[in-house]
Amino acid sequence: MTPPFGEPVWLGIDLGTQSVRVVAVTANGRVAGAGSAPLTSRRTDGRHEQDPEEWWSALILAAGEALAAIDPAAIRGLAVDGTSGTILLTDAGGRPLTAGLMYDDARASVEVPRVNAAGAAEWARFGYHRMQTSWGLPKLLWLLDHQPKPLGAGLRLAHQTDFINGRLAGHPVSTDTSNALKTGASPIDETWPPGVFEKLGTPATLLPPLVRAGAPLGQVGAAAAAVTGIPAGTPIFAGMTDGCAAQIAAGAVAPGSWNSVLGTTLVLKGVTPQPIQDSTGVVYSHRSPDGHWLPGGASSAGAGILAQDFAWRDLDLLTAQAAARDITPVVAYPLAGRGERFPFYAPEASGFLVGSPTDDVERFAALLQGVAFLERLAFDYLDLLGAPTSGELRLTGGATRNRYWSQLRADALGRPVTIPENAEPACGMAILAAAAGRNLAEVAREMVAVREVIEPRAGQTTRLRESYLRLVEELSQRGWISSLLARHARRRAG
Repeated sequence: MTPPFGEPVWLGIDLGTQSVRVVAVTANGRVAGAGSAPLTSRRTDGRHEQDPEEWWSALILAAGEALAAIDPAAIRGLAVDGTSGTILLTDAGGRPLTAGLMYDDARASVEVPRVNAAGAAEWARFGYHRMQTSWGLPKLLWLLDHQPKPLGAGLRLAHQTDFINGRLAGHPVSTDTSNALKTGASPIDETWPPGVFEKLGTPATLLPPLVRAGAPLGQVGAAAAAVTGIPAGTPIFAGMTDGCAAQIAAGAVAPGSWNSVLGTTLVLKGVTPQPIQDSTGVVYSHRSPDGHWLPGGASSAGAGILAQDFAWRDLDLLTAQAAARDITPVVAYPLAGRGERFPFYAPEASGFLVGSPTDDVERFAALLQGVAFLERLAFDYLDLLGAPTSGELRLTGGATRNRYWSQLRADALGRPVTIPENAEPACGMAILAAAAGRNLAEVAREMVAVREVIEPRAGQTTRLRESYLRLVEELSQRGWISSLLARHARRRAG
């Protein structure tokens, strides 16, 4: 439906793994137009690539669909999010010289020790202490090592968002500190730490200028306007990673609030006055457009175990059967593959059950509980690190479609949970664009609708406590969590 004349809309663009999505959102949060187009990936031996030109062609299709019924005069601005740690190299004009190395590409394992040795002091100062294989800076070194020597003039690092923003503007643009965090940008100083890149032999000319998320980058140029339908002159604002975009869409942007995203894996992100220091490196902090900090971590466990263990089963029926029994004495650590990264780092970790389920329903119920317990352990770990954890908690992700599971999570945590109506990353970028020159939390309150608030059932919280502590004890005995975290979890459990 075409918005009334004069009603402004802001565009949010989400560069996901499987698709590009564009939404047009009004000042009260209504999605006035939406479109998407698929993306293809190349995955081999731990490598994951996409073609940057396909990002652009998918954006053209998605924008055409989203704006088909939108008055161009209503569009006030746009922002773009991308997958965290996805990078490529371009020439001076922004044309891609390499494939896009995606957020989970693991080819740069050899480069990680170099990166961590060169930047040890800085990474500790930034709060995350060490980089991981899939982060942007190790992959940048890999790309440089595999370019013809000597390196050509005008070679430039670009994150996924930089490439698209540059195409929209018609020229290379600055990068935002959110997407550049995993490439070594300082979230504190909002600069590239020169000593680190000198040690690594990386030319300063390779690095784009840095700005904070929400800063103006330029305007949509005539060439991009002709193919996307986004009017020339539309302001472009610096975006963030997809995880941060989803957090904004959830409305979890006020200090002390948290967003728990449960899909294939569990991701937890919050808002704190100061960055959180974590010597294990499983928690790291982005910088909010308003200057606050956005600490968070991503588990390897989550709802993915259900797809793996109960493929082709009726999950709605299993949920109803599990809800009828409600609590099972079987304790599960719900990891589908090998290796955990939050709320503890254990490359050798694998899923397990404590106790023997009598049937598939009890196993299914144990896995639902196990995810809720892992979520509780994540909050115990964040509390141990000094993060304020008692603020509003908003649940998002595909798992919120399962009402019983959301209730179970509230019970296991012993706190109310809020479920927003729409928390897709593209909407988060529309909110960010609309917040230009305003307070982000205030704009989010105006644009984010709440579907439901679920209160914990006190009796269930008490009954779940014993099973939670059994999981903590099992993780401690296996050496996957520290004795300090185990003691802290027991103390918080009362």
